[in-house]
Amino acid sequence: MIFIAADHAGLDLKNELIQSLPAIPWKDLGPFNKDSVDYPDFADLVCQKLTTQWNADNFGVLICGSAQGMAMRANKYPHIRAALVWNREIAQLSREHNDANVLCLPARFISPEEATACFNAFQKTNFAQGRHSQRVAKLNKSTHTS
Repeated sequence: MIFIAADHAGLDLKNELIQSLPAIPWKDLGPFNKDSVDYPDFADLVCQKLTTQWNADNFGVLICGSAQGMAMRANKYPHIRAALVWNREIAQLSREHNDANVLCLPARFISPEEATACFNAFQKTNFAQGRHSQRVAKLNKSTHTS
């Protein structure tokens, strides 16, 4: 399952991505109109689904104007590794080296065609493991001190 959400700035790109890849098992978490919304709320929806319905085949897609806010919010969740992606190479490396499980796309800076190419690269790339496993384990460690 691919959980996808956006904010009002990412709505059109979200819809175009879903329409361009009809064979993908999308779970569209909104929004469904252009009313102004707060991107953290939609990042939360995707991350909560990923953490409660964990499956290695599931991942998330978040889209907002710059994708920066979505990535910042998503990365507050344990075991979520959200990657801000603007081209195929970054999409591939984020999966291969960082085991990213949330793809964040900047609607104001990427074409629908490039977004589709990024999604395809992200989906088709596997985590390389090896030396990267230790690094990802460090990413997953909490930095909170009590």
